[in-house]
Amino acid sequence: MRSRSGGTEQITELQRLTVSLRGGFEQRQGFLVFHFTGQLDAYSEKQFKTYVEDVLNANRSSAVIELSNIDFLDSSGLGALVQIAKLCNDRKRSFTVVGNARVIQTIKLVRLEEFLHLVPDLKTAFNHLAA
Repeated sequence: MRSRSGGTEQITELQRLTVSLRGGFEQRQGFLVFHFTGQLDAYSEKQFKTYVEDVLNANRSSAVIELSNIDFLDSSGLGALVQIAKLCNDRKRSFTVVGNARVIQTIKLVRLEEFLHLVPDLKTAFNHLAA
């Protein structure tokens, strides 16, 4: 199901980006919230990055990358997150990443939690971006 909102298309159901990754976005509390489920790995990182970049190009809101339903994150997925973070930084756009325990552990293992503005839940993400 798709609806139009402020000149950008809002996805109300997650669409299949690859066999192992689904994604979508919504406007929530004035922020652009991306939702993903499945695996963010070498097989899906290109589609993930392209999808997020396309939506960011069509919208100027601050972004939340919500990865609480990601089952697996590898170095390719981390690389895609770093590229998205660099894009947001270059455009002076605020962003944050929300992760589950597995995602948080993986990001902390490579010491990217500050660079990716990693938080444990959406409420914290909204508070971080509103500050």
